[in-house]
Amino acid sequence: MTTIGILVNKGKPKARVILRELVRLLEFRQAGVLVEEDLGKEIGREDLGVKTDEIPEKVDIVFVLGGDGTLLGVARQFAAHQIPILGFNLGHLGFLSEAEPDSLSLAVDRVLAGDYYIEKRTMLDAEVVRCGDVLEKSIALNDVGIAKGSFGRMITSTVYMDGVYLGTYSGDGVIVSTPTGSTAYSLSCGGPIVWPGVKSLLLTPICPHTLTARPMVLPTEGLLEIRVSATHHDIGLTIDGQLGFSLKVDDIIRVRTSTHITSLIKWKERSFFEVVRKKLQGEQEEGPG
Repeated sequence: MTTIGILVNKGKPKARVILRELVRLLEFRQAGVLVEEDLGKEIGREDLGVKTDEIPEKVDIVFVLGGDGTLLGVARQFAAHQIPILGFNLGHLGFLSEAEPDSLSLAVDRVLAGDYYIEKRTMLDAEVVRCGDVLEKSIALNDVGIAKGSFGRMITSTVYMDGVYLGTYSGDGVIVSTPTGSTAYSLSCGGPIVWPGVKSLLLTPICPHTLTARPMVLPTEGLLEIRVSATHHDIGLTIDGQLGFSLKVDDIIRVRTSTHITSLIKWKERSFFEVVRKKLQGEQEEGPG
């Protein structure tokens, strides 16, 4: 029997309604269901509730109800377990999510019938090194950003790959992105859209103060080391735009491809390029006639 774990962005207005319906649909089809403890109590199903950190050990697939930000958080939290994740889009863009709230029954049927494929998405390991000591470690699905604060002046990022000098970027900072993150912050800074299956890392300058600074596509095997400098102390590191760490002048940020991946459930008939057209270019479905 397939067991589904359901994780929910509790701030979404319709999330609990959709959760109840998914539980009903899954149980009707004799699938196992587990939810977070507090949500189990809220929907009157305490028998389904478990601690969040126990879910990866007890389920075969995870449903995520929320937007891309919710899915990013779950991907980081469960990175070591490589559990297939299906996102239900309750957000605005929903680029990573595959299912929609108005087709819950179809999504459940497809998952239980195995009518899907898995996309294995590259993740990043990042660490902050200060005076030779590693202060912070984290993992990212989209990107690792190094940037000045809202009112800070320009910062300088000196980048090395495998010990070889790559370049110096003065401006608002730099982004190291996976192909998954190529459609996120990197894209808004002029980075290229990269098909998720391409083994690569992206280095994208943020508002560079020179016409010669351009995004670069780098091999996944490389270790990037980025040393930050500035005439102020308003510098920070962000992970997927969600986690933040304060940086100091001369800190070194090491970024490499992680040994962990995110496994996303995708429908076979829906291509990456179709998602790009519809989500980023606003293309509408063609009607009859």
